[in-house]
Amino acid sequence: MLALLALAKLGLGAVLIWVGVQIALNGGGLYYALAGLLLLAGAAGLIFAPVGAALLPSGLLLGLTFAWGLIEISENDWLVSWQFDLLGRIAVPGLLFAALALIVVWGSARHMQPRWLRPAGWGVLAVAVIGAILSVALVWERPTAPMGRDTNATLFDGHNTADDWTAFGGSALGARYSPAVQIDRDNIDELAEVWRVQTGDMTENDRIHYSAQNTPVYVEGRLYACTPSNKVIALDPATGQTIWRFDPQTSEVDMESLFSVACRAVAHHRNSMEDGTCAARIYMATVDSRLFALDAATGTVCTDFGTQGIVDLAEGMGIQEIGLASSTSGPAVVGDLVLIGQQVSDNQRGDAPSGVVRAYDALTGDLVWAWDALRQGIASDPLPEGEVFPRGTPNAWNVISGDPEAGIVYIATGNSANDHWGGARTPEEDRFTSAVIAIDMETGETIWDFATVIHDLWDYDLGAQPALMDIQIEGETRRVVVQGTKQGSIYVLDAATGAHLRPVEQRPAPQAALPGDWTNETQPQAVFYPNFAGRIGPDPETLRHTQTWGVAMIDAALCRRDFLRMDYRGIYTPPSENPHGMLLHPGTVGGINWGGIGLDLGRDILITNHSRLPNVVTMFPREEVDDLPVGLGGARPDQEIAPQWLAPYGVTRPMWLSILGAPCIAPPWGYLAATDLQSGELLWSQPFGTGFDTGPMGLPTFLRVPLGTVNIGGPLVTGSGITFIGAAQDNFFRAYETESGRLLWSARLPSGGQASPMSYMHEGRQYVVLHAGGHSRLETTVGDSIIAYALPQ
Repeated sequence: MLALLALAKLGLGAVLIWVGVQIALNGGGLYYALAGLLLLAGAAGLIFAPVGAALLPSGLLLGLTFAWGLIEISENDWLVSWQFDLLGRIAVPGLLFAALALIVVWGSARHMQPRWLRPAGWGVLAVAVIGAILSVALVWERPTAPMGRDTNATLFDGHNTADDWTAFGGSALGARYSPAVQIDRDNIDELAEVWRVQTGDMTENDRIHYSAQNTPVYVEGRLYACTPSNKVIALDPATGQTIWRFDPQTSEVDMESLFSVACRAVAHHRNSMEDGTCAARIYMATVDSRLFALDAATGTVCTDFGTQGIVDLAEGMGIQEIGLASSTSGPAVVGDLVLIGQQVSDNQRGDAPSGVVRAYDALTGDLVWAWDALRQGIASDPLPEGEVFPRGTPNAWNVISGDPEAGIVYIATGNSANDHWGGARTPEEDRFTSAVIAIDMETGETIWDFATVIHDLWDYDLGAQPALMDIQIEGETRRVVVQGTKQGSIYVLDAATGAHLRPVEQRPAPQAALPGDWTNETQPQAVFYPNFAGRIGPDPETLRHTQTWGVAMIDAALCRRDFLRMDYRGIYTPPSENPHGMLLHPGTVGGINWGGIGLDLGRDILITNHSRLPNVVTMFPREEVDDLPVGLGGARPDQEIAPQWLAPYGVTRPMWLSILGAPCIAPPWGYLAATDLQSGELLWSQPFGTGFDTGPMGLPTFLRVPLGTVNIGGPLVTGSGITFIGAAQDNFFRAYETESGRLLWSARLPSGGQASPMSYMHEGRQYVVLHAGGHSRLETTVGDSIIAYALPQ
């Protein structure tokens, strides 16, 4: 036992000295080198001296680590969840000291010990165990009593009522709000599962990554959902019984180019001039570029739409390989138009399919207009025969919004096809990159636009759906677009003109660029509301080496060394040729992503959930990139480097994780927050998610302690002052008090809740529904369950 302990200290100490010297030479402090020396001294004590002599260097190491940890944590302004930061630092020194102390107390002969030593040892051990149990119990996540009781069932113009949920975000306005108040703060503890449906859509193919991400729609007394492979299911909203099912027979081969195989939404349209077959329709876009119109009553194809019920979305796209471009957010219906954007597989090729947004007649399937960054002024013109829509332009991969009464469609765009090199982009592409854009419903022409990034080289595309609401500003009611971003800004724009109704400033940005590219001297930042890029505050978080973290000393040391080697000057650090990479923070998941925001329309409260996890972006000169892009013989699952074909560089950009698979920065890694839309005040924020189902090396900790996890999926806000959300990396569905942030209720899920919940009233009973499909890329449990909750009858 002593030999093994000595060997462990010797090995750990040698590695820490080696890495610690590199850290010290790069300005990262002396701790790791000193820790390595103390470990070597402890190993020598075990080998060459009485066992008790090794306690001194071990005790010094524990004391040094504790003091160093507190100093650095204080320098980081006692970041929420700092206790877990400290625990990660002292875990290994503490365990080594404890092991040695146990050997000293129980390993030596009894006649050589004072009579009090063993009883004292047992006492200290008992106190330590009881203290650890009590500490975990004190911070264990559990529901608490609400602070308030008020409800607000007011209906708001253009938004869904309590009796329907007609689109991904509740309505085409995308507020993710239901005025339903039956489930309130007094009775939510009685909320229980009332039915569960398993869709059967699962895969064992390790070349694709399932993540349903679906929010069902409820309209005209039925619930409609879709699955990752684009199957559509109509359900009885009270029982979950399947009414009909449609399978478009998509191929898994066509899904390989997708980052995540998802189906966020189907769309519904009612022809008010007709009754009978196909008067009400459900629209589904598939991974293989087909747009189906289905009879909402029976699930049969509406043959008078397009060609025998199908519009060919590949027409005019010049798709090099099916699946390279496809709609994972699904169609949106605004008025009598069916609107389609698409994702284009990241960083494959500069001549990727177009980012065009198309509007089709909801009855006939005829193309009405096609908006694109390079088709300004000609959106309604037909595409000349033999031509394709402009290649590689910014796309709208997220959910499209619209205000049919105003006659405006709202899209939020991403980047041109190659995310991290923009030297070949046109001024028009830069204008419409990572931008909020208002489009005339009738003509398809741009009304106004606002770019949230200037010349985006960071993949800071707008994943969140534009959300519309009416708000009092300077005594006047204004209809506004509220847009959350990966960079943590919350923009409030006049819905008719795009004017900034809350202050926006141009802030200096780090300079330098790869050969042939450029960076802008400033970048826009919304400054009225808190910033949600990492740690919540007035500005985007800038990480320090003192925030690096690990659970086993070596992993933390390597993370710190790598931080000091990488290029990093805060948000908007440009990509570079540094072989150690550039640290991208916030990372590609944000900030705020496709789950979007929730708006409490009656209380003027903004609900946000966001992640705090950087990526490492490494650029590889073309001559070092052997991987071919999709469409030229390459396949995304086989690529070591994303080729960025037609750019001078390929790229890799993994999440910044340690050798043990844990984030390289101290928690929290995710937040949930509420903000007053009128005053701009942060009402509350807290770490969101626990390590119950995840941990280092992918092993669950089974500790329901809210340290904050990466989260994907959005909130549901109700008129009764409750916010429902899944999203976190643990398999729990939660309900919070919107005004206070108190956890009111939670339920265990069979799989990850990486989808946005919805609510509806049906026959006098309120239901809350979540599609718990998990997220393969986030390594949450993948499943196929749609679950409904309601109060007892």
